[in-house]
Amino acid sequence: MKVTTSDLLAILRRFNKADGSNVPRHIDQVKQSNPSPINQLIYFRFNKQKFFVLFDETAQDNDTYVMQQIYTAKSDAEGVLLENPTSDLTTYGLPFKGKDAYLFECVSSKKRLDALLAEQHPDISRSTWQKHIKAGNVAVNNNPVVSPKYVVSEADSIEINIPDSTDFSGYELPIVYIDDNVVVINKPAGILTHSKGALNDEFTVADFFARYTSAGLDTNRPGIVHRLDRDTSGIMIGARTPESFELLKSQFADRKAKKWYVAVTDGNLKKDAARIDIPIGRDPKHPSTFRADTNGKPSITEYTVLARNKTHDLVLLHPLTGRTHQLRVHLSHLGAPIHGDRVYGKAADRLYLHATKLEVTIAHETRKTFTAAVPPQFYTIVPANDITI
Repeated sequence: MKVTTSDLLAILRRFNKADGSNVPRHIDQVKQSNPSPINQLIYFRFNKQKFFVLFDETAQDNDTYVMQQIYTAKSDAEGVLLENPTSDLTTYGLPFKGKDAYLFECVSSKKRLDALLAEQHPDISRSTWQKHIKAGNVAVNNNPVVSPKYVVSEADSIEINIPDSTDFSGYELPIVYIDDNVVVINKPAGILTHSKGALNDEFTVADFFARYTSAGLDTNRPGIVHRLDRDTSGIMIGARTPESFELLKSQFADRKAKKWYVAVTDGNLKKDAARIDIPIGRDPKHPSTFRADTNGKPSITEYTVLARNKTHDLVLLHPLTGRTHQLRVHLSHLGAPIHGDRVYGKAADRLYLHATKLEVTIAHETRKTFTAAVPPQFYTIVPANDITI
């Protein structure tokens, strides 16, 4: 008997394992064998699930006999022999083209450690379990395992030892302004805006904002409506209520929040003031970074040189769009990267980029401007007097 993928799909449908949306090309890896001259065994894969179908007129619904035929092809086969759904009695054989067809679905009791943990603890993502495993927080049969690919069975003993989160209650950040709707800080360089993942164990702006907000407490970004890179210092505003969160978030998205930065450049800009209108796109060679790209997203920055020396400029930057790394990419593209930019320039003791001013509506059409003084070390590189921003 010649068995086609259309035949196999028809059998799957009759056993309620496929429906009208499936087509024969969803079946692959078809292999045929003959455990005995009187029967035919087909192995195949359907939507990444493995099956055997046995055609045998002499099996007489004997499940032990059917499994013996399957073991001839795979001695360690694990799974379930499916019952015939078209019969009111508990039977396995289903008539198909004059023969009895028996369908066996392969279901292994062995699984990857990360997959099994994600299945047993659906409130924690598989990627998070992978991080826990790599961090040495999981043991199998009393032996630490650091590979998420480690294969386990339900008979194995799995021990989970996730350390308690660090208590950041004693950590502080300088508050510039606070009322019932917002909290504004002067973020130091080196502080993350929010956690990069479930196992991140360092103090972040989000940890600080969580003390003052009721917005987003079930996320890793409570109160966060915009962000500054880790190495960037300066003004950050957080929402204290869900209503304030929506108001602030929409302003940053609609470019109604106005921002100004001060930077020190390596090298000098050709013009004292200009508008940089250069699209930015992700660098395909380094996906975590960006570059000037004619096919990228529109990106506009206005700048004014505040002071110069032979090797550096002190620059006021006003981004009119909010692309990731926009200021860093724009200045690097002009041949004057920001001093201390480890990605687009050369490393230094810090990134010399500071969010010095933010103008935004905080509530009831109240427009406010918040400022944070330029750090003194900026002026040690480019001396400047009487600069008003």
